[in-house]
Amino acid sequence: MSKTAIITGGSRGIGEAMVLKLGEMGYDVVVNYRSDSSKELSENLVAKLKSEYGRDGLAVQADVSKYGDCKKLVEAAVAKFGDRIDVLVNNAGITNNCNFIDITEEQYTRVINTNLMSFLHMCHLTLPYMVKNGGAIINTSSIGGLMGVANQADYCAAKSGVIGLTRALAVEFARQNIRVNAIAPGMIWTDMLRGVNQDEVQALKLSIPMGEIGDVHDISECMEYLINAKYVTGQVISPNGGIVMP
Repeated sequence: MSKTAIITGGSRGIGEAMVLKLGEMGYDVVVNYRSDSSKELSENLVAKLKSEYGRDGLAVQADVSKYGDCKKLVEAAVAKFGDRIDVLVNNAGITNNCNFIDITEEQYTRVINTNLMSFLHMCHLTLPYMVKNGGAIINTSSIGGLMGVANQADYCAAKSGVIGLTRALAVEFARQNIRVNAIAPGMIWTDMLRGVNQDEVQALKLSIPMGEIGDVHDISECMEYLINAKYVTGQVISPNGGIVMP
């Protein structure tokens, strides 16, 4: 029987690595992307699933900060692959990197809606399918959800909320054989990290006990473990080189 996974924010960076890992694991994958500029990336990723792993895929444009778009995404997955959803990976995320005095209400609301509310939306829409057969939900949090980070108040608030959501759903749905876990990446080379002040990045790198910035594959391998770990739920795993030890 074929297995189906849905991943938000899957067109690049950590999301791209997760999509390819899901394909390697034997899943057909529904890839979400938001902007028109990510359309080609997502479609190429779907083609790569087929050519490298023999798995089917579907790229769906949706702004997951909006419940209606999340509903469209889940409905497209069900229409394509049937009503069995085995894995949900909530990975969509943005950042403002702005001090809290200068930030606007519109800016921090957008971060909260994308980084937290989209996770609630997708879980709310996907769980009714999962309760039939069990499944796994992987939520991408951040070390920002475990510690304070300057100029990231909205981001840290959202990522802390992701951890609370993960633990609550893990308790609520454990008896339905649905496992809910979170990954809290440390500093990982992604477009988001490359887009911030690189002097600050290098200074932070010095504080990492392992002395290195992580790779996206460190996160996709963690996702693989959590999908396969049948006795693990409600946990937060943080691949971060030792900078945070929760």
